[in-house]
Amino acid sequence: MLIEISPADHGVEIDLVYATDRNFTGRPIYRRPVCYLNEDAAEGLRRAVAIAEPLGLRLRVLDAFRPSEAQWLLWNHTPDPNFIADPRRGSPHSRGAAVDLTLLDGNGRALDMGTGFDDLRPLSHHGTTDLAPEAQRNRLLLLGLMTAAGWDFYRNEWWHYQLFDARAKYPVLSDIEAGTAMM
Repeated sequence: MLIEISPADHGVEIDLVYATDRNFTGRPIYRRPVCYLNEDAAEGLRRAVAIAEPLGLRLRVLDAFRPSEAQWLLWNHTPDPNFIADPRRGSPHSRGAAVDLTLLDGNGRALDMGTGFDDLRPLSHHGTTDLAPEAQRNRLLLLGLMTAAGWDFYRNEWWHYQLFDARAKYPVLSDIEAGTAMM
């Protein structure tokens, strides 16, 4: 079961980049900009928000549940398994078990992470040292916060976090199966 994630209920800012043309495909993927996660992931997001709050930080969600149809669109545009999950295996996003996000300061400004979201270059990898020290610190802050909240990370994308064993625990969902009307 998917839970709708909203700023009021979950204390996050939402900017679903795939509902806009501000993504690597240059066109909207989602017809309707609505944010969902499965129940376990929604609870994990609540934990992350609770950890960030006393630090004067907030989370901006850039992507969450991604219907399998959307995963195919991304894969067909850029079939690079280093950054795009092969839809035949299923993405943790298509299971409602992954979230792409960044950190905001107390004034709502995004912290410098060294690259933008969906920058499909090695500079986006966790642990790269080819960045300004501030960006490295911010990435490590996000990594620590999300890890403390119970999330696993994907080594090639500083913004991507997923539940452990997502592929074994949760089914891939299409837009129709999920009832999200995103596509």
